[in-house]
Amino acid sequence: MKLKTMLLAVTSLSVLGGAALAQDRTVNVYNWSDYIDESILEDFTKETGINVVYDVFDSNEVLETKLLAGGTGYDVVVPTGTFLSRQIQAGVFDKLDKSKLSNIGNMWSDIEARVAKYDPDNAYSINYMWGTTGLGYNVEKVKAALGEDAPVDSWDLLFKPENAAKLQECGIHVLDAPTELFPAALNYLGLDPDSKDTGEIEKATELLKSVRPYVQKFHSSEYINALANGDICLAVGWSGDVLQARDRAAEADNGVTVEYAIPKEGALMWFDQMAIPADAKNKEEAHEFLNYIMRPDVMAKASNYVYYANGNKASQEMLNDDVIGDPAIYPPAEAVENLYTVTSYPPKVNRVVTRSWTSVKSGQ
Repeated sequence: MKLKTMLLAVTSLSVLGGAALAQDRTVNVYNWSDYIDESILEDFTKETGINVVYDVFDSNEVLETKLLAGGTGYDVVVPTGTFLSRQIQAGVFDKLDKSKLSNIGNMWSDIEARVAKYDPDNAYSINYMWGTTGLGYNVEKVKAALGEDAPVDSWDLLFKPENAAKLQECGIHVLDAPTELFPAALNYLGLDPDSKDTGEIEKATELLKSVRPYVQKFHSSEYINALANGDICLAVGWSGDVLQARDRAAEADNGVTVEYAIPKEGALMWFDQMAIPADAKNKEEAHEFLNYIMRPDVMAKASNYVYYANGNKASQEMLNDDVIGDPAIYPPAEAVENLYTVTSYPPKVNRVVTRSWTSVKSGQ
């Protein structure tokens, strides 16, 4: 899941190329914020003459609302796997014409096998990025609050109220993402993170409520800058976002050291997928865009910018050492075995989750 920005509102970026055909051919892309090297869009326009109109969002719920309403005006969108699954069932997307995707052989079969849980046969989407949802923390402040043996590799850091109470003083942010926090709580309780049992979801709700008084903010983007600046000491966030915060802190040389941990109890593995809406107006251009994205050099450039793993096997030899060599981005096999995936909630259960999340955030 992605988010991936400090931006607080949806913005729009139009990448204009010098080719004459740019006036005639366009692809409208709707992606997560701060999730691509903009030179990729510029180079695509230069090479193909296709103008890219690029809009951004910061939650799956925002994207899904637009997709289900229809008439989005977008040709390529980037939902996370759990949302993609039910959107496919709702008839939101067109199947990909793989005869137009000559670069599809570059994709990573291991990732495609996991994505098939959401998109059987990978018929409707290609993987853009994947990652984990875990703990971002300020090394010095957490040790100051909890001691040298602070459980930085465990969900105990957040889910034990006595720990959260001590970290309250230096600040805790949590993703505003119920489809990620309920599975984390269920897993911590020793329950199936993919549980659709409303009684078990209630147990997860109580756990989340037990630490709610100590959470400063539920937000899916502000934690990046807050961690980098030393304004908070703990965030439940997406792997690449926390690593961006880590690097921003290092570049600022502000005395802040940020690290990311995949909790030993397990963590969510998520997949952001590129798909073509059924009502897209520029499907030919959308396929050209996806095919371009699947070039190894292009995917490597994207991962080197956002610090997320991608589903393109052929790109790996072009990745920077601090990307391919970072176990927080490309976890070792034993860590991957401890990662879980989840499926979308049925409508009735989703209503329960939505109400429960509202009660968690409101503290009532």
